[in-house]
Amino acid sequence: MQKKEIVVSGIRSTGYLHLGNYFGAIHNYVKMQEDYQCYFFVADYHSLTTHPDPKDLKANVFRVAAENIASGLDPDKVALYAQSDIPEIPELYLMLNMLAYKGELEKVPTFKDKVRLNPDNVNAGLLTYPVLMAADILIHNAVKVPVGKDQEQHLEMARNFAQRFNSRYGEVFAEPHVFRFDENTVKIMSLDGNGKMSKSENVNATIYLNDDADTIGKKIMKAKTDSGPTEPNSDMPDYIRNIFQLMQLVSAASTYDTYLGAYNNCSIRYGDMKKQLAEDMAAFVQPIRERAADLQQDEDRLRKILKEGAEKARESASKTIAMARKAIGIHYY
Repeated sequence: MQKKEIVVSGIRSTGYLHLGNYFGAIHNYVKMQEDYQCYFFVADYHSLTTHPDPKDLKANVFRVAAENIASGLDPDKVALYAQSDIPEIPELYLMLNMLAYKGELEKVPTFKDKVRLNPDNVNAGLLTYPVLMAADILIHNAVKVPVGKDQEQHLEMARNFAQRFNSRYGEVFAEPHVFRFDENTVKIMSLDGNGKMSKSENVNATIYLNDDADTIGKKIMKAKTDSGPTEPNSDMPDYIRNIFQLMQLVSAASTYDTYLGAYNNCSIRYGDMKKQLAEDMAAFVQPIRERAADLQQDEDRLRKILKEGAEKARESASKTIAMARKAIGIHYY
């Protein structure tokens, strides 16, 4: 049997998953699990850079795991685990830190942004975030990593760290590359027209996977629109295109075509369109929300899923760390 290529991806255990997470990543993960050896983890170590309340951490990890499973991830087909359950990751992180340099880490745009936004919390974990991300990936010798544009530089750094290690100690790590599983993956804009939907910003303009029908309705009815086109077949502003994109994703094709036709002949009534979209969006989110809520009530099951996922991940990680130790010379008996 041909060996499956390895894919690794993680999501921070902060905030609630939203429509952008679903259409930008999770629905592709569900397809990947059929053809790749997938390691998907909840990045709880990464979340520590912003000092979450300890009493919230477990619930956050369980919620993110539950929402991924409710969205279609099959724990029998993938390794779904908490990052902190794999001790080989921080060990490799330590090794790679010896090959990472202060100057290159300080130039990372996301680090600069975090320093600007939180000047009183410039901790070493923020600075070395790309190193921990590299350890997450290299611990499984992954070659394919699905990341957004904002993470591509981090992946390039992971490749650099792998090259440095291999050059200094011998070939141990494969070089990871950006994985575009679906070039047509959509980006979901915030309903206020400002940037992407976010786990922590613009919460009233973001559709979360745990929003109920009433909440979804209120958010969509407040979505940014205008007075409508004045000429047939006009170009759509980004914020209008976003509403049509959302309708295309969750509504019947005939519904989308009806409103697109109304836009193109200048008879669009955005109030009617948003009511229909709110109804269809609520119907789309409801089964995910309900499945995730049921799972979160069953902590024993979630604990079992994460434990079994960690066992799968550690089987891979332990082999990698043993090779890295031997290459470095930390190999005494």
